[in-house]
Amino acid sequence: MQILVDEERLADFLLERHPVQHNVSGDHELREYVMNIKNHYMKKSSPLSKVIYDDKLHVIHNALGLHTYVSRVQGGKLKSKNELRVSAMFKKASTDMLSMIVVHELAHLKEKAHDKAFYRLCEHMLPNYHQVEFETRLYLLLLEMKQTLYEN
Repeated sequence: MQILVDEERLADFLLERHPVQHNVSGDHELREYVMNIKNHYMKKSSPLSKVIYDDKLHVIHNALGLHTYVSRVQGGKLKSKNELRVSAMFKKASTDMLSMIVVHELAHLKEKAHDKAFYRLCEHMLPNYHQVEFETRLYLLLLEMKQTLYEN
């Protein structure tokens, strides 16, 4: 990895692995994208009340995505809502990278901790999960170096 950075070939490496940027640009499209994955792999899991790109999530806080579980008392009953947020920096990433973030956050609907069961579920939904996670970290390094992967 350091050689790619030193020789300024990181972007080339990532473009070779991820030549196309996804086209999931807004919150509505993101919700559809997430729900398709959820309905395919996790039909019986808790429903999602909100799915959005979030401008406030940033790598500094180690949050690429966020799954929140909100409980409220409403009319004497305990109501809970699951929300899935994806960092807005992934609006210009590859489909695999977006999938990795979504799969990670969806896995938290079933498995709260980052344990073996959690990663097994991630790999079930995205078989090359760990490789894409590594390449996503490289993508974040590229962004940190003030470079972009795609033209637009």
